[in-house]
Order: sequence, then structure tokens, then C-alpha cells
Amino acid sequence: MKLAHVLTCFALALGFCSAASAQTARVPVVAAENFYGDVIRQLGGDHVQVTSILNNPDEDPHLFEASPKTARALQHAALVVYNGADYDPWMDKLLAASKSNGKRTAIVAAKLVGKKGGDNPHLWYDPATMPVVAKAVSAYLVSADPSHKSDYDARLAAFLDSMKPIDATVAQMKSHYKGVPVTATEPVFGYMADAIGFEMRNQRFQLASMNETEPSPADIAAFEKDLRERRVHVLIYNSQATGALTKRLLDIAKDAHVPSISVTETLPAKKTYQQWMQSQLDSLAGALQGWQR
Repeated sequence: MKLAHVLTCFALALGFCSAASAQTARVPVVAAENFYGDVIRQLGGDHVQVTSILNNPDEDPHLFEASPKTARALQHAALVVYNGADYDPWMDKLLAASKSNGKRTAIVAAKLVGKKGGDNPHLWYDPATMPVVAKAVSAYLVSADPSHKSDYDARLAAFLDSMKPIDATVAQMKSHYKGVPVTATEPVFGYMADAIGFEMRNQRFQLASMNETEPSPADIAAFEKDLRERRVHVLIYNSQATGALTKRLLDIAKDAHVPSISVTETLPAKKTYQQWMQSQLDSLAGALQGWQR
């Protein structure tokens, strides 16, 4: 045993740590949604090991079903981050059923920003949400791994700084497009639309779509009329949930020359959270470029 210990110390001194040893040194984190997972990686770097549960931008998140693999990941997590506000209700059930190997901390975005079930749950589109989540995650990492505090502090500062161009874009768009009427198939982009100051139309239709109920015939007719008569300047749609009715509205918008902008509920592959938000804002600004007061 003594010889083995000496050899282990020697290997560590030379930097020949195995991949497994490096993994166990990291803080194990589970994020219910991959945009939270991306931000956690930015904040933790090599000091965290992040598993994101919802990570496919081509699938409807509302159709997700938890698997044994998900439960295992939660069992080993020291930190769990999820959205709340009934967006990922399966997380509460999984956490209740999953026995943790040690102390487990949960950070719920909705609780941090004062939202609850019944509110629009797409909190990550609110420019104010992610900095609050980032600060909470960073505070946890510092408390769990104080030896790397300076790195965590620097990473948090860099993250908050990287959000400033998004805030600047929102402010610039608000100065140009406040009060402009737009519409959407679902309230996915709702908080960002509010931040820009759009007049959002057909909200009863959007709530019905989000809650997976049928919009009323009157609400469908009003939506179609807005498009045909060009009472709105952009149609925002969730490309992860394009049923027959959404496709019909997209066709009507195309015929009426109303530009359509795709947004997603899940972070696309090979993009950071910041790049994702900025690219969607840029697409929206491009669609509104020809608009005149």
C-alpha cells in the first residue's frame, strides 16, 4: 500500500493524472436545459462537469420523457439547475425520487426572478434572467470549491461583460421599434419582445398553443386577418413545434409578404447562449429593416 501511495504521489507530481481522476475533481452539475448548461460551463470552465438534459434543438421540449440515464446523472450531481415555472415539472419529480450521494443544491431560475406556474415560463428570453442565474451559480461554485475562487470571479465578470452587447442591441431596437405590432405562434420570445417594446398581438392564441389546447375559431380568424391585412410586421414562430396550424399561418404570412422569424426553445449546437440570443435579435432586426414609422 505504501509503494502504491508513493507511485500515486509521484504520478500526480509529474502531472500524469488519469482522466478519471481529473473528472472526480470537477464539480458535477446537471442542467435541465442546455442553455443553462452552456452558461454553467462558461462560469466553471475545467472545474465543472456539466450534463444537460434537454439538448436537442430539433425536438419539441414538451415531448421530453425522463430516462434512467437522467435519474443517474441527478443522483451524482452536486448542483442542479433548472427553469421552474412548470416548464420542466419532471425535474421536481426526478429530484424527489432520486437519492443523492451527498449534499445536493438546486438553483431554480423561476424562484430567482420571482416567477411561478402560470407565468410565461420562457425565462431565458428575458435579458434580466441569465445574469441573475449566473451570479447564483457562481456563488455556489465559490462556496463548493473555494480554492478556485479567483477563477470563478473572473469568469463571472467575463460572462456579465459578454451580455452587454445583447443589452445594447435590445436598447437600440427599442429606440427604433417600440410600439411596432408583431405576432407569434407561441410566447417563447415573449419576454424579449416586451424588452424591445413591441405591441404583441394574438396573445390568447399564443397561450392556447403553449398550453397545447386548441385556439378558438375567433382567435384563429383574428390571427389570419392580421397576417393577410399586414397589420403586423413580423411573425415569430417556434421552429421546434410546427404543427399543421403553424404551417398554415406561415403560408399565409408568406403570401402576404410578412417576414417570419424562427426562434427555438433549446440552444442550437455549436453556439453559446450569447451567440444564440444575438443571432435571433439580428434576424429580427433584419426582418424589420424596411419598416418606417
